Amino acid sequence: MEARDAELKKELDATLHARRELGEEYDSALVDSFLGKIEQRLDGTVDRRLRRHLAEQQMVVARGARSPGSGVDSWGERFGFGVISLVLAIPLSAIAVVNADLTGLFVCWAGIFGVNAVHSVRGAQFGRRRRERASEWDD
Repeated sequence: MEARDAELKKELDATLHARRELGEEYDSALVDSFLGKIEQRLDGTVDRRLRRHLAEQQMVVARGARSPGSGVDSWGERFGFGVISLVLAIPLSAIAVVNADLTGLFVCWAGIFGVNAVHSVRGAQFGRRRRERASEWDD
């Protein structure tokens, strides 16, 4: 970064030196030229950052990692969610029975069933969307 700052300082010094030699009637042209060089430098920096970001995304995709929000739902995720919900159901059921008897147990299991049903429907919708997108590529 220091070398780039030195280049920019040299450009500014050259612009100011040219202004002294040419006079004030060329001020706008010299300023426009200097600002154009700064704009080119900024564009180059933004382009490099964008290329780096895109390359990182391509590496993630090439490695087979799931991108956040991609909606890919795997069997392992569904199985893990089911197992965790059943494991957590044991203490939740005990708490519900102690505090609200049989009614609390029914409410607890209705909630567990509801969470699992919503998770299952979400997975089915994303799987359907993924198949639809795949069939668009086949056309």
